[in-house]
Amino acid sequence: MKTYFRLLSFAKPIGKYAVPYIICTIITVVFGTLNLALLAPLLQVLFKGTGDVDVDATDTLTRPEGYNMGDWFMYLADKLYYDIGPYEALKYVCIVIVASVFISNLFRYLSQRVMENLRIHTLLNLRKAVFNNVMDLHLGYFTNSRKGDVISKIASDVQVVQFSVTSTLQVAFKEPLQLIAYVVVLFALSTKLTLFSLAVIPVSAFFISLIVKKLRQQAREGQQSYANMISYLDEALSGVKIIKAFNAIPFVKDRFNGESERYSKIMRRMVRRQQMSSPVSELLGVVMVAVILLYGGNLVLAGEGELAASEFITYIAIFSQVMRPAKALTDAFSSIHNGIAAGERVLELIDEHSIVTDKLDAKPVNGFNRAIEFKDVNFAYGEKQVLKDINIAIPKGKTVALVGPSGGGKSTLVDLIPRFMDVTGGAILVDGIDVRDLQQQSLRTLIGTVNQETVLFNDTIFNNIAFAQPSATMEEVERAARIANAHDFILKTEHGYETNIGDRGAKLSGGQRQRICIARAVLRNPPIMLLDEATSALDTESEKLVQDSLYKLMENRTTVVIAHRLSTIQSADNIVVIENGQVVEQGNHHDLIVKDGLYKRLIDMQQFID
Repeated sequence: MKTYFRLLSFAKPIGKYAVPYIICTIITVVFGTLNLALLAPLLQVLFKGTGDVDVDATDTLTRPEGYNMGDWFMYLADKLYYDIGPYEALKYVCIVIVASVFISNLFRYLSQRVMENLRIHTLLNLRKAVFNNVMDLHLGYFTNSRKGDVISKIASDVQVVQFSVTSTLQVAFKEPLQLIAYVVVLFALSTKLTLFSLAVIPVSAFFISLIVKKLRQQAREGQQSYANMISYLDEALSGVKIIKAFNAIPFVKDRFNGESERYSKIMRRMVRRQQMSSPVSELLGVVMVAVILLYGGNLVLAGEGELAASEFITYIAIFSQVMRPAKALTDAFSSIHNGIAAGERVLELIDEHSIVTDKLDAKPVNGFNRAIEFKDVNFAYGEKQVLKDINIAIPKGKTVALVGPSGGGKSTLVDLIPRFMDVTGGAILVDGIDVRDLQQQSLRTLIGTVNQETVLFNDTIFNNIAFAQPSATMEEVERAARIANAHDFILKTEHGYETNIGDRGAKLSGGQRQRICIARAVLRNPPIMLLDEATSALDTESEKLVQDSLYKLMENRTTVVIAHRLSTIQSADNIVVIENGQVVEQGNHHDLIVKDGLYKRLIDMQQFID
């Protein structure tokens, strides 16, 4: 129940919906019960002259002294019968029944509208909370998590929570109220018969509890299996070119279809249990009605009961409806297990906290004036040490290149500057201030990034260059594209800057995608640039175009470059050689060549390969 009430907190302000819903539901229940209670006076009018009531006994008609609703209905029906005649009395009773049904259904509709608004409101709040928290998480979380699982929680699980939790809330208020109303009327008609009837209800509850016992566990297994399917689907669509190249289509199909079959089996078991509860409860209800019909009918036929024939028929009609709210409660109890299981997965994502957070007294950054400094920096993923005792100074306006064997920690070192992750030892200083004492958002406004992996969105070229800068003008975007040597090829596309580039830029070549990313960085115009293998995806012709644009981009900026093509960074002010997470050499190109160390060997190897 703790999980349920926490999920329900996302419906706040719930009072905005609860008050009108309660009012509409109470009116619906009152008039819905009245519809059945009015059967007694209707039958009373119809049964006149059949021996059930003495038509000539007008002198025995007396007003009821108590507040029994049934007695008053019968009194009014008799009074109408004697005052205006049987047909006119029948018309009045029918008019009252129609009016009661109209009011009941009108307020049922209004209550459903209110509940639907609550359901949508809850879904919006929950999905917003999940997505916002995911976007605030540190990069390490996404490295260790399956994207498909995260997508499943945001898309599918939140939807399950919305329907099961809010629907249960609706049932939890309305159906018990309706059940109570029916029981009150039944007691008003016959206390003895009602006590006998209620004695067999716990038997029905026992059988239902056995059926829904394992639903929660099965629901959680099903949602995890669905998340696996989403992961396989995402991987298949993202890597379709590689899959075809390696003739891996049968393998990928078998993996996805195998998980799909597993999900289907779980769903079949769940649905079998859920659907079984409804007919079982209905069967038990019919059995109970039959037992009461035999018992009560025998009393009426023998003349020993406290009910007249018309009242007994009304009693049976009302009691047959008792199982409807009971059945609805049973169904809700079944579905809530599914919702709770999905809710637990969603709350796990909401409860995930970023390990990279701003301090309460974090300072905003107003500009970059002196230098970036790495002082005894260490970084580890768990027990795996990635960087060890790094000491580097990057003065303003200078270019520092990071080189070395793959897996040495170069990309990790660059990711520490904008605080995508925090150091596990030492400190990184910007103008003498530890980056952990600065506000992340303002720190990142100083930094532009061009990664080895081009990250583009299924949108127009203009919107990709102007990403996160809605105020950018066409002139500014075009100027950035010219600097990145992208303007000419953009004009050759179908709609120029308004051309949609497809999912992840699939309509563009690798070199074109990279130049769009560089144009995006140029438009931002930051004082610090981080270039991680920015030319690695380019052919020789594109590399020359982009390298020229990068040189323009790097002018008067502080630049950190990661490059495997060492020919592109020979003019850097400082070249830092990193191996196994440690700085093994530092200096300009000439100094490092003279040292005849790792850098010289890397240069020789690349010249040999070229």
